[in-house]
Amino acid sequence: MLEKELTFPSADIAFKAFLSARFFSAIWSHITDCDETYNYWEPSHFLLYGKGFQTWEYSPTYALRSYTYLLLHVVPAWIYANLLQPNRMLIFYFTRCLLGLFCALCETYFYKAVHKEFGNLVGGLVAVFLVFSPGMFISSTAFLPSSFSMYMCLLSTGAWLNGKYELAIFTSALSTFISWPFYALIAVPIAIDILFVKKQYKKFIKWSVISTLVIMVPMIKMDSDLYGRFVIAPINIVMYNVFSKHGSTLYGTEPLSFYFINGFLNFNIAFIFALLAPFLIVVRNHILKSLRRNKQAFHSWLTLSPFYIWFLVFTIQPHKEERFLFSRLPVNLLVWRDRNIIR
Repeated sequence: MLEKELTFPSADIAFKAFLSARFFSAIWSHITDCDETYNYWEPSHFLLYGKGFQTWEYSPTYALRSYTYLLLHVVPAWIYANLLQPNRMLIFYFTRCLLGLFCALCETYFYKAVHKEFGNLVGGLVAVFLVFSPGMFISSTAFLPSSFSMYMCLLSTGAWLNGKYELAIFTSALSTFISWPFYALIAVPIAIDILFVKKQYKKFIKWSVISTLVIMVPMIKMDSDLYGRFVIAPINIVMYNVFSKHGSTLYGTEPLSFYFINGFLNFNIAFIFALLAPFLIVVRNHILKSLRRNKQAFHSWLTLSPFYIWFLVFTIQPHKEERFLFSRLPVNLLVWRDRNIIR
């Protein structure tokens, strides 16, 4: 009854709200992470103007970072610079506004998918939290791979909900290969759904192969040319962070409470509900036992599982960063998918 009485914005209005929030972020949000400055703005400045600091991660010895990710930002900045001849400060804000525009488009796609799948109430709550979340404010226009992974998370999850599995696979591959290889953890439930629930084996294999070839072949070519040797950057960063003697702990460690505190700061009550959702689902299905409820429970678990997989794996890691939150920010909001939880 409540859902029928409530009216929530159309996709056009939602897009305008998202875009306003993202442009506000582009202008007013400061750079919150040193990685953004030294691993992304500095090498981009080098590609544009031939000058810039180099961190050890861009040394050919390590080659942890892919230049392909940089070029996605540098190419439009170069076109803008050559067409209008603006000063460099304007190029900085142009790039951030471009990121904000792309984020708003991804959010709108995600919002439409959630609204279509779960109705007005859930869609409206998702839109409100996307617009007003502090986490979305700082991550939406950050020049960081984890922000790009967040964009791809919005697209892949929206495509998953819409049944457009080709797009879900491709955007998951984009995030895994170009920006952040650890994003593959979030994509595992999508793969499980396509393979074992929908049983679309051929489609999964076909689009996994297509995505890998379309993304990795030009990426390896560009990175190898710029590094001066054969480079597969995603493999290098995984090998360094996971399999080296010291790993990422060299850059500091945080207590287990870090992501609990940070999650609440960035997503407020939505984060609390995300943590409580599994218990609420179990209680609901214990009280209302039926085959239909069991199927709904499995669907609930599968939809919410990207958040819990990410949260478990990264919480137990000694090295923690706020930017690691970015890629999974949108999947927090899928807690609202279950109307019985929020009633």
